[in-house]
Amino acid sequence: MLFSHLVLAAERFGHLLPSQCVVCRSWQAHRLCQACLALHGRARPRCTSCAIEVPQGQGRCGRCIADAPPFDHAVTVWAHAYPWKGLIEQLKFHDGLDLAGTLAAHLARAVAQAGQPRVDLVVPVPLARARLGERGYNQAWELAWRVAHHMGTTARSDLVERRRSTAPQIGLDPAERQGNLRGAFMATPGASAVLRGRRVAVVDDVMTTGATAAAVSRALREAGARSVHIWVLTRTPLD
Repeated sequence: MLFSHLVLAAERFGHLLPSQCVVCRSWQAHRLCQACLALHGRARPRCTSCAIEVPQGQGRCGRCIADAPPFDHAVTVWAHAYPWKGLIEQLKFHDGLDLAGTLAAHLARAVAQAGQPRVDLVVPVPLARARLGERGYNQAWELAWRVAHHMGTTARSDLVERRRSTAPQIGLDPAERQGNLRGAFMATPGASAVLRGRRVAVVDDVMTTGATAAAVSRALREAGARSVHIWVLTRTPLD
């Protein structure tokens, strides 16, 4: 707890020192400058259920109307494209934890702007133990506890676990992704007492087909969660 407070304090007052924008490398106060946000971060109309881009004025996409996902709403900040794709790869695969504070702040801002209902708990998509050991951290957790702080709620990393390792999702089609994740997530012993009747937000870095979000949502609902909301940094366009 003390460590997280120290990290948040450092991130909060970091703008008092000179910094470089992580995209254009210009010297200014924040890690993402307003020029890059304006150029690359234009808001797009998105499906309120799965956050895929939709035509202006359309609330939900056709897929969600025909087959509603097991989560209630999804919010994303950006499309999974330049420069956000590279920043997430840096956070995820290249020890880019210095980006977590800035990215989490933008995710929290997007959730607030989307008018999402207040949640009781924020949980990360869990990593398999072997992958967590290799990487040394779960980037979803590094985002989740910071987002929870911004939203004035609680983050927990001990309510859902990945019960088995799965093959990487990259390169799999939607049906293969769903099969790959079948039975991969479950609520931890005793989690039902915490989750029952609660509104829960699941935080991850990227949402591609929604298979991971759906699998985690099912585990949370089976444990008694009242509603499940998905909050991600980027959303990959569907083919």
